[in-house]
Amino acid sequence: MAETKADLIIKAKELGIVHVNTSNTMAELRELIAQAEPNKHDKEALPTDEHEAVVAKAGKRSAKALAEAEEKVAKEARKAESAELPDPIKKNPAPKTRTRLERRGKKYRELVKLIDNNQTYNLAQALELACKTSTVKFDASVELHIRLNVDPKHADQNIRDSIVLPEGTGKTLRVAVFADEADVKKALTAGADIAGSDEFLQQLDKEEINFDVLVATPPMMVKLSKYARLLGPKGLMPNPKSGTVTTDVAKAVKESKGGKVEYRVDESGIVHIGIGKVSFGAAKLNVNAKAVIESVQNNKPSSVKGVYVLSCFTTTTMGPSIKFEM
Repeated sequence: MAETKADLIIKAKELGIVHVNTSNTMAELRELIAQAEPNKHDKEALPTDEHEAVVAKAGKRSAKALAEAEEKVAKEARKAESAELPDPIKKNPAPKTRTRLERRGKKYRELVKLIDNNQTYNLAQALELACKTSTVKFDASVELHIRLNVDPKHADQNIRDSIVLPEGTGKTLRVAVFADEADVKKALTAGADIAGSDEFLQQLDKEEINFDVLVATPPMMVKLSKYARLLGPKGLMPNPKSGTVTTDVAKAVKESKGGKVEYRVDESGIVHIGIGKVSFGAAKLNVNAKAVIESVQNNKPSSVKGVYVLSCFTTTTMGPSIKFEM
């Protein structure tokens, strides 16, 4: 049923609007009632939530205390919940890094005990120990490593030479000779494995390298120069300093076959050179080692002042190194 003006007047007075009467239009009455109803709702919207009522009464400190209390309860709940969960899978600890000696085989670790790092060995003692501490089953090579007080960047300190080991190298070297017809015959008579003139170049064209040492005469080096990229990286390019560029091919062949070795310092100023096999025994190795050391000392540059030889070591293939004093 539609509201009458009388109904609107009654409703307005219930809302506290007293100055209304029949002279007001129904539109005015409805507008007054609409304005009065929000105020009624505001008065009814009193704090009903217990937490809000306490906060409103106690102020900011109580609000902070309540928040801390709630956080404490939540934390205890999480702790209780986690206690009910199964234990997480424990990861294995990181593996311990082993030293270089620990990574070696049992035989190596036993043999290295023979070396006393606190003792100063002479050359003969070091070579004897090197033979005893060889760990391989084959006839291992014995090497010298001599650290020099030189700078290879300076031309006069870039030491390079060759020497014939008195007791040989223990290796069978294949020697090739590139020379003219007359020298080819001399080379073959001296024991060269390969010797030839222009026909030898055909072998290089095919990149067939079946020799360990290459000897050439000075006039033939012009033809050989275009093969420098093939021979150089392998250490086979003939060189006057090593005695592989010579007019006496017979002598060069005999020296190479008889134990001639070449040495030079590396970029760190160290000479690495083989002096024979373990089967030689300490006595023969000592003879070869002394010849190498004497050659190195004779090549001391005049520009080097003070100590020339910084340290010396000997070792076998895959064996421990042994320091010695000259």
